[in-house]
Parts: sequence; C-alpha cells; structure tokens
Amino acid sequence: MKKIFYACAVFAFAAFFGAHSAAAAVDAAKAENFVKKITDEGLTDIINSNVSQQEKDDRFAKLFNEALDLKYIGQFVLGRYWRTATPAEREEFISVYRQLNVKTWSKRFDEFKGRSFVFNGTSPSSTANQIFVNSQVPMDEGAPAAVVWRVRQNGDDFKIVDIIIENVSLAITARSEYTAFIKNSPDGVAGLIKNLKQKLAQN
Repeated sequence: MKKIFYACAVFAFAAFFGAHSAAAAVDAAKAENFVKKITDEGLTDIINSNVSQQEKDDRFAKLFNEALDLKYIGQFVLGRYWRTATPAEREEFISVYRQLNVKTWSKRFDEFKGRSFVFNGTSPSSTANQIFVNSQVPMDEGAPAAVVWRVRQNGDDFKIVDIIIENVSLAITARSEYTAFIKNSPDGVAGLIKNLKQKLAQN
C-alpha cells in the first residue's frame, strides 16, 4: 500500500506540473549536497538541540523558509482550486500552510532525535528539473526509516518541494485532505483557511 501511495505521489506531481524526460538535467550531486547541508547544519542541530518546543518551531520556521519552496508546494496541494482562489486567498493560504507545517514537521522529525541521516544517492523524477534525494535514518529496532527529499532545481537554486517519510508524502497527503475539504465546504478555499487556522490555534 505504501509503495502504491509513493507511486501516486510521483504520478500526481508529473501530471500537475508536466512530465518531461529533461529531468535528467538536474545536477544530482549538487541536489544531494543541498539536502545534506540542510540535514547536517539544520535538521540535526534542531532535532538534537536541548531547547524548548517553541525554540525548535522558530528554528524550523527559518529552515522551512530557506529550504522549501512553499509557494510551489501550496500551488500543488490546492490542485485545481489554486486557479480559482483569489490572490488574497492564495497568500493567506501559503502563510497558514507554512505555520502549520512548521509545527507538524518539527514534532515529526523529533522522532529522529539522537540519530543522523545516511544518504543513498538520488533517483530520477519524471517531472522536469526535479530529482529525488534518498536517505535513511537508522532506528534502534527494525529497518531504517526511509526519508526521500524531492528537490527542484531552478538555475543554480535548489528547493525542496516534498518530503516523503516511509513512503508517505507531505504534499500528496495535504493535497488529498485539502481538496476533499474544499469540495465539501460551502466556503471553498476560505473555509479551508479558517479550518487550518483553527488547527494552528489548537497546537
């Protein structure tokens, strides 16, 4: 089931942003080094730091703003509703989505405290200018936890556009949840934004 979910993630990105064989043009070595730098200097320091959850959230916020292309991800997770959302709704959604992800993934990555990422090269993506950077986190029991980073190259700039932990995609999960919510909400995107703000207030 997880492999099927992962395959759906690959297909959905390709279908939404356009599939191209030109993906091979991505500099694999630089993409992997980009993610290594983030994990070595960012995630590992944050995860293993003996600071409050609020301080971790603040550090994750800085890391997310620098390393992830949240506008690109936000466009994907809203699907067809991105086109019908007003400019103000788009801007507000990205802002709320960023805050929610900082809290969610700060806690999610805390499960890797005291551990380090081991990188296993890259895999091609069918989406132009993107590549998968593969890594694992050794665990005390069982198999290592697989963490795959979907990286997009724009010139000399690299940004993460998805994080896939144990075959569960951040972007695909959000897209499925959010588009279903909008479809059933009389307030559409505005209703989703209100719902996400409520979730933020509860955390």
